Amino acid sequence: MKYWDEKPYYSLNYYLKQTFHEKVYRVALDAGMTCPNRDGTIGTGGCIFCSAGGSGDFAGDRKESITQQIEHGIQGLKKFHADGYIAYFQAYTNTYAPLSYLKQVYTEAIEHPQVKAISIATRPDCLSDETIALLATLNKKKPVWVELGLQTIHEETARYIRRGYLLECFENAVTRLRSKKIEVIVHTILGLPGENREDILETIHYLNRMDIQGIKLQLLHVLEGTDLAKDYRLGNFQVLELEEYVDLVVDCIANLSENIVIHRLTGDGPKDILIAPLWSTSKMQVLNRIHHRLKELGIWQGKALDRRLCEEKV
Repeated sequence: MKYWDEKPYYSLNYYLKQTFHEKVYRVALDAGMTCPNRDGTIGTGGCIFCSAGGSGDFAGDRKESITQQIEHGIQGLKKFHADGYIAYFQAYTNTYAPLSYLKQVYTEAIEHPQVKAISIATRPDCLSDETIALLATLNKKKPVWVELGLQTIHEETARYIRRGYLLECFENAVTRLRSKKIEVIVHTILGLPGENREDILETIHYLNRMDIQGIKLQLLHVLEGTDLAKDYRLGNFQVLELEEYVDLVVDCIANLSENIVIHRLTGDGPKDILIAPLWSTSKMQVLNRIHHRLKELGIWQGKALDRRLCEEKV
């Protein structure tokens, strides 16, 4: 077995300890932006799974300044005795605004004395050359990460979820960000309608070949008020059971390059709007099952790749 700080995978916690040498937590922010998939530029309904909060249901209050949101977030995390924080621009598309406004909110976050890095969730089709140049300048002050919502490499699924851009757009964004030495974290969703284990692992193998530094493995949540919820109630698809999800995550870990940091193994669906799967509300139970299965099967990150390499050498 291979271990990264007592876990058989390259966890975010391990990465943060190695990078900052102290305990660091994320503070989720809402910078008051929207999304081209909502304002009519690309579409009006958003991605089929996205809540009214733009995937920022746990973010701060957009009526407050960025500094106020950071301070309130720090207060909420006081019991964890953190030494520093990552300012996480989470809600909606966080590069979808005039450059002057982006500079204002990013600078406000990065200059907060307790912020060690900023992480910006966005779409690959909302990264102009000017925006990337701004991020590159800020990246010289403190680390800047960009989180891209890929979800899947399969175009048929991408059309169904109304992602709104082609795979080549994602590839172009990664190339341009990495040319400026900006770290890239990719969001994927497990359990998308119509996708099986092989489809999901194809996405993982594709990402192994990309110059990315982190990944989030997200469980598909069915949330109230989404078009996905309508399809679910019509019986057009089924959500994953707990053990199915655990098996998929373990497969993904075994097939993921050990150089990629795993930022998330599951996800939190807001309990007040979560329709399914209800088992996901017990996050610790899910993580414990994943860790138990990894130990039970003797799986570590990249094990399947190690085996494949050995077989090729033979």
